[in-house]
Amino acid sequence: MNFLQTIILAVIEGLTEFLPVSSTGHMIIASSFMGIASDPFVKLFTIVIQLGAILSVVVLYFKRFFKSLDFYFKLLVAFIPAAVFGLLLSDKIDELLESPLTVAVSLVVGGVILLFVDKWFNNPVIEREEDINYLTAFKIGFFQCLAMIPGVSRSGASIVGGMSLKLSRKAAAEFSFFLAVPTMFAATAKKLFDFYKEGHTITTQEIQLLAVGNIVAFIVALLAIKSFIGYLNKNGFRMFGWYRIIAGLIIIALIYSGHNLQII
Repeated sequence: MNFLQTIILAVIEGLTEFLPVSSTGHMIIASSFMGIASDPFVKLFTIVIQLGAILSVVVLYFKRFFKSLDFYFKLLVAFIPAAVFGLLLSDKIDELLESPLTVAVSLVVGGVILLFVDKWFNNPVIEREEDINYLTAFKIGFFQCLAMIPGVSRSGASIVGGMSLKLSRKAAAEFSFFLAVPTMFAATAKKLFDFYKEGHTITTQEIQLLAVGNIVAFIVALLAIKSFIGYLNKNGFRMFGWYRIIAGLIIIALIYSGHNLQII
């Protein structure tokens, strides 16, 4: 992986991390098209780079993170399912990270759901994070676990899950953003631990790639979050649904027409 490829992947991560289109899925497909080899560092990069984008949430919602202890307890409760399933399914998740076909199918299925989600859940009763109780937070945490399948979208799964539990689109989206912070910190820490546990080391150039990737993802995500919230409140999920379906079908067509999109 070179610096140009790193910047491209970082821009993709920053743009898609908070959209219901799967940032990991897009990075897997982009890596395939650019011929980036599948090695331990690339798998590490795919996870760690998301931390840069996630930190933009802390900056944009700085006051919310210092509002009350109750806020942190809710995030902790919502994080528990991902922590448990992440530890249990770590190896399987790594296998799926190498499959563009898994991403494509997930994109299509998720896209179909997004076409109808605004009609299914159009009577919200929870408009603010403060009104989310612990049981609701825990249930949203289970929805987030669906994103362990590449292409599902962590933000999409948790937002739709929140809306199914009577959260408004804005409240569900913001809680999804907040929940991403402990989730991605933990995912990054575990990935780094596993990387070193398996005997790998990070070179000076790879450290530079991680630094550049996280900085670019952070800056792009800062610009993307507010735009997404505004668009979502006004227009809903339908456009994202069609995008996912079209992108997924194109990838499937390429795979079955003989194009090798598997990561080299």
